[in-house]
Amino acid sequence: MEKTSVLVALFAALIAVLGLVPAFPLASGVPITAQSLGVMLCGTILGSKKGGLAALLFILLTLVGLPLLAGGRGGIGLLAGASAGFIVGFPLAAYITGWLMEKTKSVDIQISVALSSIVGGIVVLYIPGLIGMMINAGMSLNAAIVAVSVYLPGDILKVTLATIVTSAIFKARPESIIARH
Repeated sequence: MEKTSVLVALFAALIAVLGLVPAFPLASGVPITAQSLGVMLCGTILGSKKGGLAALLFILLTLVGLPLLAGGRGGIGLLAGASAGFIVGFPLAAYITGWLMEKTKSVDIQISVALSSIVGGIVVLYIPGLIGMMINAGMSLNAAIVAVSVYLPGDILKVTLATIVTSAIFKARPESIIARH
């Protein structure tokens, strides 16, 4: 139990630290932040339950006012913004990413991580994200899809980074990838 608590807190902190990484613009000029990479890593390394709990802890700390989101944002008011669905979707995305990692243990680690991160860290995260944009920004589904599509290249880059990091940890210390045990 103590080890689980430490891992959950550590990965919640990882998501927070990745919010300190300055946003970098893609060739299109769209700024990309690193926090969803942390959500992917929660799932690929910790697995479904611990990864989901780490992302949930991060969200709870943010909603009570800690300025942990990229740009130093925090507080319950975030739920009224266009990105609310993405923020609320972090725990589900981490959980599904981890669940897929657990279900693909027999698959090559790189394929498992990439597949899990694409489905959990992009597809699953975009569902509440799109819903939040439709509700809070008054967008149609088509308008919301167009709005988020500019972030896909950055998200694919994050999948690549999650694959590299998780695979390197797995190669050096396979027992450290809890999602594979």
